[in-house]
Amino acid sequence: MDEQRGTTRADEVVTAVLTASRLLVAMSARSLASVEDTLTLPQFRMLVVLDVRGALSLTRLAEHLAVNPSTAMRMADRLTAIGAVARRGNHADRREVRLELTEAGRATVTEVTARRRAEIASVVAAIPEDQRTDLVRALRTFAVAGGEPPAVPPEQVW
Repeated sequence: MDEQRGTTRADEVVTAVLTASRLLVAMSARSLASVEDTLTLPQFRMLVVLDVRGALSLTRLAEHLAVNPSTAMRMADRLTAIGAVARRGNHADRREVRLELTEAGRATVTEVTARRRAEIASVVAAIPEDQRTDLVRALRTFAVAGGEPPAVPPEQVW
């Protein structure tokens, strides 16, 4: 922290985010492994995108995942084979196939998210309460800057 100007250097922020991301990735991996040992984190991310955004064309899904359409297709093939994703025709454009979560895919997202939420809650409980407001503000700002829609609190899941 530059005490004279009250600003934090960008590399300090990057280092802090990288450190926190290691913890978050570890939590994600543990929560996923405890529910579904055959899914990779990128495959789970596809399920989450479909859960949050609804049915998408392969091209739009690839854009949201920041991968090539061929990569998204391989992931979708794997998730379709295990019953987590379904392919549906688009009534407005018969050439387009849309990918959507199945009930099994939605159940996986729900369970993994609940386990991750519980683990994150235990870490948050160790943070002094007077520091939590700043943490929430910083994390929301970071998510918005990265284009990530907010997670839905469990009381709003229907």
